[in-house]
Amino acid sequence: MKKIVSYIWPLTKKIQSKINGTLEITWMNGKKVLDSETANYSYGSLQRVLDYGLSKIYFDSKASILLLGMGGGSVIDTLRNRYNHRGHITAIEIDPIIIQLAKDEFYITENKNLKIIAEDAHRFVINCKNTYDLIIMDLFIDLKVPEEFYKIEFWDQLIKLMKPKGNVLFNAGIQLDDDSDLQSLIANYPKEIEFHLHDNVHGTNTLLIGRKK
Repeated sequence: MKKIVSYIWPLTKKIQSKINGTLEITWMNGKKVLDSETANYSYGSLQRVLDYGLSKIYFDSKASILLLGMGGGSVIDTLRNRYNHRGHITAIEIDPIIIQLAKDEFYITENKNLKIIAEDAHRFVINCKNTYDLIIMDLFIDLKVPEEFYKIEFWDQLIKLMKPKGNVLFNAGIQLDDDSDLQSLIANYPKEIEFHLHDNVHGTNTLLIGRKK
């Protein structure tokens, strides 16, 4: 019934999070989305932005994937249903409220091919010993990516987690006025990573896509 009504009038439920503030689950035009008060977190415009990024990357259907910033799990849905990915995904999400919403509202639950870890993504990367074929970074708190994820020290470690010929997809910001941090990253790894910067994706986001040499 909610799905049918949503074609006439959006239906919204609000949930409070200590990390992300007010979160909203909204039925709109027959589809459920997860938003903060000012940004889409999952299953709306964000899903289309990350889909664009994935379309620019070659990865095997059994590729090992590290997802930094799971949100409601829309990119997992895209990987499974659009790209027929059947490999293992390790999903890191700092906000336990969002992990619960992903489970209750979007049916994103752990299984043999999905491990969900409630942890700060920066801390996870610094301590991680595994390597991955594809790393997806979608680490917004509302409209902002925390500055620590642009730092050279973080990327030094992140690159160690990439397998040879592995890829990274970084959702780097919304309508960036200054991309000097990204340009510094690109300039810092000319021998390690081949980077491509995609501006104004779907009119909003900047994506940094890299492939390990």
